[in-house]
Amino acid sequence: MPIDPALKRDLQAKAVQVRKLILQAVHKAGAGHVGGPLSMVEIAVAMYFKILRIDPKNPQWPDRDRYVLSKGHSCIALYATLALRGFFPVEEVFTYDAMNSRMQGHPDMTKTPGIDMSSGSLGTGASPPLGMALAAKRLGKDFHTWVHLGDGEIQEGQVWEMAFVASQYQVDNLTAIVDYNRVQQFGFPKDGNVRRRVNPLVQVPEKWRAFGWHVIECDGHDFDSLIPACEEAKTIKGRPTCIVAHTIKGKGVSFMEGDYNWHAKVPSPEELAKAFAELEAAQAG
Repeated sequence: MPIDPALKRDLQAKAVQVRKLILQAVHKAGAGHVGGPLSMVEIAVAMYFKILRIDPKNPQWPDRDRYVLSKGHSCIALYATLALRGFFPVEEVFTYDAMNSRMQGHPDMTKTPGIDMSSGSLGTGASPPLGMALAAKRLGKDFHTWVHLGDGEIQEGQVWEMAFVASQYQVDNLTAIVDYNRVQQFGFPKDGNVRRRVNPLVQVPEKWRAFGWHVIECDGHDFDSLIPACEEAKTIKGRPTCIVAHTIKGKGVSFMEGDYNWHAKVPSPEELAKAFAELEAAQAG
């Protein structure tokens, strides 16, 4: 079912704000990732402004839902979302990747409010959420745990060890979201076009089903598709759920979309201005 139109407009406006903050912060830092953060914007906005049970004034609230960004290199999108949600001032986002900043190049749960687990090396953010979900069951807590995975990241064996154990123990308070943008930084050119890369992993929904997970596919940029998928995930009993969110790397900026070169590239002043013009035009139209 489509979500409330007023809510949808508000979420879409926040998604534009997050994309602007991502681009500004990376431009100012002179380093960072762009493509992956832009592909996960709607997922992060849906999580923090609709789905998660959280309290920005009390980030360590024991009964909060947990959200772990396992593809930690995309953390600038998470920082921007947390700032808009009130975990810390928006201005702090512009200290991204600076010495002694809480906005480090990978999430640090010991430094940054709202970060539920440190992550960095791909795959290592997958197992802690399983532990959180198992702990909730053992302690009789009703919080839900979410883990956000990249499609390149799920080439890591540790992800599938987690998937096997979660299914074995019927951890139905755990949901994985795969940001399925089909573009990773490295690989082999295809058909002579250096802008393309081989898909990181094919038959993704089928693989998660084979591990015993309930699988939902959705459009990761459409709140009418994404939010019902998340709500459905919370109702599934007896097994964990994987949401395969079909996304576009670099989403929102035409010259970045689908181009692996923007995995980790800093926009020039001219590119930043062009990207802002596109985002503002899309919002107005």
